[in-house]
Amino acid sequence: GQGFAFRRKQKIERQYRRLLKKGRKVPSQQNDQFTDTYPEHLKHLYLAEEEMLKKKRRRAPDDSVLSEEKLNKAVDFVFETMRCHDTVLPQDGDENKKMIHVLFPYRPVTTDRKFKKKTASQKAIEEYEKIKAERARKKEEAEKRKQQREEAQRLYKQKKMEAFKILSKKTKRGQPNLNLQVEFLLQKIQQNT
Repeated sequence: GQGFAFRRKQKIERQYRRLLKKGRKVPSQQNDQFTDTYPEHLKHLYLAEEEMLKKKRRRAPDDSVLSEEKLNKAVDFVFETMRCHDTVLPQDGDENKKMIHVLFPYRPVTTDRKFKKKTASQKAIEEYEKIKAERARKKEEAEKRKQQREEAQRLYKQKKMEAFKILSKKTKRGQPNLNLQVEFLLQKIQQNT
C-alpha cells in the first residue's frame, strides 16, 4: 500500500519535477546576465564566452565528413595521378568515381596527435629510455676499451717473454750468449728506424 517508502518516493519525485520547472525558466535569466547585470569592465569577457557557447551549439554534426565538392576534387586528383602513371582507366567517369569512393573511402587525417603535448608519464618513459640507451652505449664503450687493453697487455707480455728467452739463453758452459743478444739489439734498432 501507501507506506513510508512510497510517500518518500512521491516527495522526491515532486522535488525533482520542481527542479526541472526551475531549470526551464533559468535560460531566459541567463541571456540577460551576459549583457545587463555584469560590470562594464568585464562585459566583453562574458560576451566572448557567450559567442563561444553559441558556436559550439551551432556546430554541424557532420563536420568530419568531406563535402561532395572536396570529394570530387580528391577523385579527380586520383585520376590525374593514375593517368600520369599510365594506369588503364575505364571510359565511364561516374562509374570510376564510384569505384574510387569504394576503393579509397575517406579517412579523417589526425595530425593533431603528433603535436599534442606529452604527458608526464610519457616524458618520464622517454627520459628513462634515453638514460637506458646512454648506459648501454657507455657499457659497450667500456667493454671495447677493456678488450683493447687486454689485447695490448697480452701482446706486451708476449714480446717481453720472447725478449727474455733470447736474452737469458746461455752457452754450454753457462755464459750468456752474446751473439743472440747482439742480434736481438740489431733487430730492435732496425724496427725502430
